[in-house]
Amino acid sequence: MSVATPPASAEQNNRKRLGAFLRTRRENLDPNRLGLPRMRHRRTPGLRREEVAQLADVGVTWYTWLEQGRDINASPKTLTAIAAALQCNDVETQHLFYLAGHVLPSTRVAAACCKIAEHNQRMLDAIQLPAIIETPRFDIIGYNAAWCALIGVDLATIAPEDRNCIWLAFNHPQWRSVMRDWDEVMPQMVAMFRGQMGEHLGDPHWENYLARLLNSSDEFAQTWQRYELGKVENRVKRFYREEVGEITLRQNNWWSASRHGDRLLVYVPDDSHSAAGLQHLMSR
Repeated sequence: MSVATPPASAEQNNRKRLGAFLRTRRENLDPNRLGLPRMRHRRTPGLRREEVAQLADVGVTWYTWLEQGRDINASPKTLTAIAAALQCNDVETQHLFYLAGHVLPSTRVAAACCKIAEHNQRMLDAIQLPAIIETPRFDIIGYNAAWCALIGVDLATIAPEDRNCIWLAFNHPQWRSVMRDWDEVMPQMVAMFRGQMGEHLGDPHWENYLARLLNSSDEFAQTWQRYELGKVENRVKRFYREEVGEITLRQNNWWSASRHGDRLLVYVPDDSHSAAGLQHLMSR
């Protein structure tokens, strides 16, 4: 009588995926571009395992086992060295860490999230409408003068660690006072944040910020406990400024690269009154 083979665990499957990823990445690299010595006869495309091991400063046998999906452990330091040897970009490095059962160090994630390219800032400045660029965690990494005029807050005076749409909505009186339909908008923001965080569970960069939000606002904490999930969508939003009254704008989301990367938010007036009101705020 045959004995059924038990199904592979998620950890075993990830080890196999890790090996396949490493092998594919290695075979797609050009040895000449990496400055490796030319060899007359290469039996396999790309780099050899010995070359990757040398570049990452690890043992050849150990690296071979890692590619074969064996049950061995790789430290974050070693994974970083392997990612560098294989010329992995940020997304590929994050994938490598995930398959190996680690979280990419928060310092690296934070560094990637807190910078805006100069050409992106020029694009923001050229847009004649309120616009910001924010990360999946809702950190504002870029903004223009029109956005500051709309909200009535000069973001240059806000500490970089506080330039976050959710943090400001719950902790900055002026920011909150401008937002109409608070009882509808606030749960949507919290639900979107929870939906985005699902892909970053265990990441200290996200977990620490969640703790900060929970400790700063009982209202946020109570809404968080409702466990509602939301996704980023284009929406119609209402704002209020004493100088012009209520204005209605359409929020349009544009992703810079992948669907889960930084996004550009542009706010377009929904009617002539809102267009005139926004123009008045921007001209002051």
